[in-house]
Amino acid sequence: MKHDKLIKLVLAALFAALTCVATSVIHVPIPATNGYINLGDGMVLLGAFLLGPVYGAAAGGLGSMLADLLLGYASYAPGTLIIKAAMGLCAGLLFGALRSKTKAAALVAGVVGEVIMVLGYFAYESTLLGYGLAAAASIGANCIQGLGGLVVSVLVYHALYAVPSVKKLAY
Repeated sequence: MKHDKLIKLVLAALFAALTCVATSVIHVPIPATNGYINLGDGMVLLGAFLLGPVYGAAAGGLGSMLADLLLGYASYAPGTLIIKAAMGLCAGLLFGALRSKTKAAALVAGVVGEVIMVLGYFAYESTLLGYGLAAAASIGANCIQGLGGLVVSVLVYHALYAVPSVKKLAY
């Protein structure tokens, strides 16, 4: 039992680092919104699918927040921590509830997670950052990012889950 928790903790730290790298190395700036599109969402969802809702949420939230801090988006870091953690938590919970019932569990849970991300950033930008309705300008780019993250996470999850050692450790 203690060994399993240690393995999950190490894997969560690894996924946080992987999320940070996928967000910061592979990102496309969007001058119109002052944001960027990245593949970090794919790692947030993948972490939720493989590690479960709690460890996946922690890894996704922390890794994404670290990327914001490293890339100079410190004003987004608190929101990113909460939004990406909520995204991972909800996607992980839904995936856990659906995985024995349908082969599309990762797809359905991923879509819900990405909707949380898009709505979360709109709410954060419009209220806490004070952008008001101008925050709607980032919805399109966030949807594109979400779609990319969804495709990456579902494809990589199914590829990894076919590996016996990964299947044994997976949530």
